[in-house]
Amino acid sequence: MSDEEKESVWIFGYGSLIWRPGFSYLEKKTGYIEGWSRKFYQGSTDHRGIPEAPGRVVTLLPKENSTCWGIAYKVCPKEQASILSYLDFREKGGFSRHLVPFQSSSTVEISALVYVAGIDNPNYLGPAPMIEMAQQIHQAQGPSGSNIEYLLRLAEGLRQIQAKDEHVFELEQKVRSLK
Repeated sequence: MSDEEKESVWIFGYGSLIWRPGFSYLEKKTGYIEGWSRKFYQGSTDHRGIPEAPGRVVTLLPKENSTCWGIAYKVCPKEQASILSYLDFREKGGFSRHLVPFQSSSTVEISALVYVAGIDNPNYLGPAPMIEMAQQIHQAQGPSGSNIEYLLRLAEGLRQIQAKDEHVFELEQKVRSLK
């Protein structure tokens, strides 16, 4: 293994990073992390909503026997600091970095950074009836665009990598029924 490979960082995307990473990368792999569940429980007051009317975006919750599919991106060691700075700003609304084991069909397990918004952050909204979450997403708009776009692009991105996520797809159906 070369020095560059040892220093390379992998970043795991399970939300908007699937369809809009926003940074350059050396390689990407579809795969999963275990013990985590993707949920639309995080409030977005800076991207897909505003403080007075937050949108909903995904975060990860620990859950035994659960698998979360997404995409891991290998970043160039020389660009790592600027990419992490960009992501720290992009994920500033309650997210923090965690190191998780990532698995794809084409590699042995690798460590990847992932941004998780825990239940103790000020923007955490938590669970709600599916129709209430759909209505909130349907109405929310922020500096990065509509909350509907976020949900629909995530669902499309998951289908492109052939990942199933009942929570995302059920919410997508509810939002589409509101149009």
